[in-house]
Amino acid sequence: MLLWGIAILIHPIMKRLVTSILALALFTACGKKDAPPTASAPSATSTAAHPTLKFSALPDQDSAAQKDKFDALAKHLSTQLGIAVEYVAASDYEAAVDLFKKGEVQLAWLGGLTAAQAVKAVPGARSIVQGDSDPEFMTYFIAHKDAGLRPGNYFPADIAEKSFAFGPTLSTSGHLMPAWFIEKDSNKKPAAFFRIKPVFTTSHDKTCELVQSGEVQAGAVNFEVYEKRVKAGTTDASIAQVIWKTPTYPNCSFVAHPDLEKAQGAGFTDKLQAALIAIKDPALLAAFPRKALITAKNEDFDEVKQTATALGFLP
Repeated sequence: MLLWGIAILIHPIMKRLVTSILALALFTACGKKDAPPTASAPSATSTAAHPTLKFSALPDQDSAAQKDKFDALAKHLSTQLGIAVEYVAASDYEAAVDLFKKGEVQLAWLGGLTAAQAVKAVPGARSIVQGDSDPEFMTYFIAHKDAGLRPGNYFPADIAEKSFAFGPTLSTSGHLMPAWFIEKDSNKKPAAFFRIKPVFTTSHDKTCELVQSGEVQAGAVNFEVYEKRVKAGTTDASIAQVIWKTPTYPNCSFVAHPDLEKAQGAGFTDKLQAALIAIKDPALLAAFPRKALITAKNEDFDEVKQTATALGFLP
């Protein structure tokens, strides 16, 4: 009888304990199942729905500084577009065009000449954005202060007797257009015009450095890069002097690959164009370097295309 009484007393306690344990287990399981997902920024990993947008640019400036600036742009675009965006550095101008031709990048910041090459090689490719200065771009002919060349408003024919540096061979502002103005004024191609065989540099920064050091007496350089260097104090305008400013011509643009519409969905290229034009942060615009980005279309660069064709730069 005593054991039966203890059993009756314990039974309700055990029942409540078992019930509590079951309720706790059920609450824990449901809590894990129903917890809302944690939001996160787009990763650099491609997904089936939205593969990574990769872009490149002409390596016309110091490579390390250029990478830092374009990495910052990639981060900004990733936030604005809601997809992963990655900057892919190109080893040289030819590589920047090849990356685009092969579809390894879907967006490329190119000069007038390289953009013409890309658009010709990839049907459906189109320029979507240019810098505010690109419709009326210029080349500066610069010379060391001891070269005996003085600033003027006309083509400096005396450079024929000086050592001279062009920029990269596929540079619009560093080679194509300077060659055009030399031939237009002298009726001679650069190879026949210069007494000393010209050299080609890997970037506009390098051209400025060679002229300032006196290693070459004169050179042709992207005016934006020159102005930026003077402002930063890396080029001394009293030593590497501007002796002539060319007439204006159209230059750089962001060229979009037609695969963007397939990879990201119809209308994405226009969305990307709007996101680029909306950039107001000077730190992001310094990647180009430009003060603003504006709308562009292929026809804006017909003048450069025609010049490149006439000089044999674009078969």
